[in-house]
This record gives sequence, C-alpha cells and structure tokens, in this order.
Amino acid sequence: MTASTPLHVQAFNTGDVAEQIRATPGWVQQYQQMSPGHFAGLIRYLDLQGVEIYEECMNTRVEQNFSAPEGALAFCFDGSDNALYVLNGESRNIWITPENYREVAVVFGPEFVQRHGLDVGRLEGLFMAPLSSQQNALFTRWLSGTLTRLSNTFDPPSREALTQQLLDDCLFILDNASACLDRGALQRRSEERLIMKRVFEWSADVPDETLNLMELARIAGVPLRHLQHAFKAFTGMAPAQWLRLRRLNSAHRELLQRSPNQTTVAEVAMHWSFWHLGRFSSSYRALFNELPSETLKRGR
Repeated sequence: MTASTPLHVQAFNTGDVAEQIRATPGWVQQYQQMSPGHFAGLIRYLDLQGVEIYEECMNTRVEQNFSAPEGALAFCFDGSDNALYVLNGESRNIWITPENYREVAVVFGPEFVQRHGLDVGRLEGLFMAPLSSQQNALFTRWLSGTLTRLSNTFDPPSREALTQQLLDDCLFILDNASACLDRGALQRRSEERLIMKRVFEWSADVPDETLNLMELARIAGVPLRHLQHAFKAFTGMAPAQWLRLRRLNSAHRELLQRSPNQTTVAEVAMHWSFWHLGRFSSSYRALFNELPSETLKRGR
C-alpha cells in the first residue's frame, strides 16, 4: 500500500432515481419510482482496481431493470431477504424493490475474472437464483461496516489483502449457499421470473407505450390469472397498479423534459390517459412528493 494509491470510499446522496443511476457508472440500468414519497437514495462505492464494492440504499420502492458490466461477475447481497444473487454481464435483473431497500455488492471486473481463472460457465443455473446461507447477513454487515471504517480511517488495509479476502469470502459463501439450494423452489421461482422477465423487457424496450391488462397477459404469454400470481410474488402489487404507476413515471419524465412554454400539466396528463386532472395531480403528488406543476417549472 502506497501513499499514491489510497483507498477512497465515494458517497453520493441522491434525490431522484435518475441521480441514483448516474452514481453507478458501468451498469446498464433503468429505474422507476413505484411507491409514494420524496425519493432519497445513497450510493457508497470503493474501487479496488479491478474489484469494486457497492452499497445501495433507497427509501421508496423502485422498479429496477439492470445488467452488470460486460464480462464482470457480481455478488449482490440483498438486505430484504438476506439472499445472495450472482450476476454476470448477460444476467438481466428485473424486479421491484421493497421500501427502505439496502444491498451490498462485490463486483469482480472482466480482467480480474480472467486473471484469476473464474470459470463463469460453471455457475450456469445459479445466476439470479436466491441463494441463502447463514453467512449472508454476517458478510453484508461486515462489508457495510468496512466501507464505513475505510471512510474514517487513516490506516487502511492493503488493497491486495482486501481484494483477496473478498474473493475468498464470496466463493466460500457461494459454495455453502449452492449446497443448500431448494431445487423445487428454484424451479417455481424461475417460472415466475420468466413471466416477469417478458413483461419488464417489453417495458424497457418501449418505456412510453401504454396497454391494458389483457394485452399485458398476451405479452407475458400466460393467462391473466398466472400473470396476477407472478406479479404478486415478485412485486407485491397487482398488474393494474403497476401499469398505473408506470404511466405516472412516464408523465414525470415528460414534465422534466419540457418547460411551461412548451406544454401544460393537463396536456401531459391526457397524453398518459389521466382524464381527471384533480385525481392525476393527487396521485402524482402522493408518488413524487410534489405537484406536477412544480415538476414542470423545474423541467428543461
């Protein structure tokens, strides 16, 4: 460890999902706010030159659609269910977080993966599976605490020692969690995830397109009943509520991209099929903690 290469933890407090995305460069991702209130997020980040540590916190529910950097191997520890999720650059994670969500992640970059002979092909069948072990919660607390200590210490550990410890610990936890995997539950979860993957991929590809419940079931390739069950399991909400929140987020984006001399709140509301302006304003304020007119005033 030399004075020229200090360990430096970066922290970003964010007030919008767009800011949350910008705080984690290198990831392909889209976020939408899915529960009421003023969004408040936090990203803490440590670059170990080939290995990165992230901690992400968000107070509202957020629909996340993201992929890890190409060639990377990411170990993501979800604080909501104490599960480990392993991702590579081809894994597309699509879900809705709970409120007050926290996750810590260790991301091994492409060069590190190649240099250390990490055979990603041997992990087939484990990507995006909820992997549980007794060590998950302990490791999550230790990793978060490590970021806190490194933010305040003048005598950090060596970069090489910390990197090696992260690799050893992540592989050890993965080995234990894989041995305890419930294959039946994994199969059911996989079927539900496939339904949601079709829905969310459509949503990501055409973020501003609107449709009804029957059209959504057609996109998912399942009967409406199966769609409702998958939504409940993955998001805790009905598909109709998700469609409505999606339209509110689209209106929010349009208001931010326009100015008062270009459009009106009423025009934007009707564009997204909100025909009762008072109810639109009330729902919008409940979700984003401001009136649509206030968003328009601070827009582009």
